[in-house]
Amino acid sequence: MKTMVMIPTYNERENITPLLDEIMNLEEDLEVLVIDDDSPDGTWKIVKNYTKKNSRVHLLRRTSERGRGLAGIAGFKYTLENKADYIIEMDGDLSHDPRYIPKFLKKIKDCDVVIGSRFLPGGRDMGRGFLRRTVSRLACLYIRALLGFRVTDPTSGYRCFRRKVLEEIGLDSLKARDPFIVTEVLYRIHKKNFRIKEVPITFQSRKYGASKLGLRTLMGNVIQVLFLRIRGK
Repeated sequence: MKTMVMIPTYNERENITPLLDEIMNLEEDLEVLVIDDDSPDGTWKIVKNYTKKNSRVHLLRRTSERGRGLAGIAGFKYTLENKADYIIEMDGDLSHDPRYIPKFLKKIKDCDVVIGSRFLPGGRDMGRGFLRRTVSRLACLYIRALLGFRVTDPTSGYRCFRRKVLEEIGLDSLKARDPFIVTEVLYRIHKKNFRIKEVPITFQSRKYGASKLGLRTLMGNVIQVLFLRIRGK
């Protein structure tokens, strides 16, 4: 069974090498796909050099339209084209610890999707202020109420999918071009009645670089949740 870890990146030069090293040091036989939106800081160059010494690491450099949503769609399609049976999605800023990957792969044997949750018992949200943590929790409650999710952390971008899930949710018809892609994909999974389970994780706020999820993006996501609920797909 082939597992691919997909990591969308934009300006993560300080984080990407340590992250790739940690993933490559796991006992699991993993391949990694970095989808980079032509980062001005040269993240893609670092990954390109990494691929020369490790054939399990792949680079998809996107030089046209940028956006977390578009990068995610491109990454999902790449993993399917390359015959991955399990696809793990994670951030490239070291906020998602690779040590949870073995737990994801164990849990996915009994379901279709595994989500890493900060809000399950045993999960933690580290390194962020009280206000930001409170906003995250309120956002999760809002999304769950409007979209009918039962998962505790519907905004988590640390997830594992069976191949069939990505094949059936209609990647070409996804609308989100920004980080809201995480919620839109989960909503489609929910509507298709795929089996979803969660595992507790510790989310660690980034040490290097700037967060791409600002207040403007968060407010935009609030509106997009309403539109998603109205469309119903």
